[in-house]
Amino acid sequence: MNAVIAEESVSNGWLAGARTGLGAMTADAVFFVGSLFGVVAFVERFPTVRAAMVGVGGALMCYFAYGAARDATGGVETVPSGDGAARQAATGFRKAFVLALTNPYQILFWLTIGVGLLEPGELDVLAYTPYVGADLAGLLVVRTGSPALIVGFFLGIALWITGFPAALRAAQRRVAAFAPVVAGASALVLAGFGVVFLVDAVRTLL
Repeated sequence: MNAVIAEESVSNGWLAGARTGLGAMTADAVFFVGSLFGVVAFVERFPTVRAAMVGVGGALMCYFAYGAARDATGGVETVPSGDGAARQAATGFRKAFVLALTNPYQILFWLTIGVGLLEPGELDVLAYTPYVGADLAGLLVVRTGSPALIVGFFLGIALWITGFPAALRAAQRRVAAFAPVVAGASALVLAGFGVVFLVDAVRTLL
C-alpha cells in the first residue's frame, strides 16, 4: 500500500496520494466491520477462495507495477491540476481500495489483531506478521479492550496517509529526479509482492 501511495503522490500530487491512502483505510474499515459480524472469517474457512483472492491481488500488483514503471521511465516531472487532479485522486482511491479488498493477509490481520483490539487482555501484535511472526513475537504487546484503541488506530492511519504523501512531495520539490526514483522503487516493490502472491495462489490451488 505504501508503494501505491508513494507512486500516486509523486506522479499525481499530494491529493492523489492522500486519497489512495484513504482507499486503503476504507478497506480496513470494511474488514473491521466484517470481522465483527463474522463475514470475513468466511475467507479463511475456504482455502480456494483465499487462493483466488491472492491470485487476483497478485495480478493487480503486477499491473500497477507496470504503470509505476511506465511513470518512472517516462520521467514524471509535473502533476495534473484542476479536473485532471480530481480524476487522478479518484483513480488512486479505487486502486488502493480494490487492491486492499483482494489482500487475504489484510483480512487475516482483522481476524486476529483487529478483533483482538476490542477484547480485554493483551495482544502480541507482531506475532501475527506473515512469515516472520515467530521471530517478532513479544516485541510489541499492547493492552486491549477499549474502543479508544480502535479510534487511535484509525487516527494513526489517517496521520500516515496524509503525512507520508506530504513528505514525498516536499522531497520531490527539492530533488528533480525524485519522482522517477520513487516510481521505479514502487514498481519493484509491487512487482515483487505481485509475483509472491501469484506463486502462493498457484501452490494453494495445486
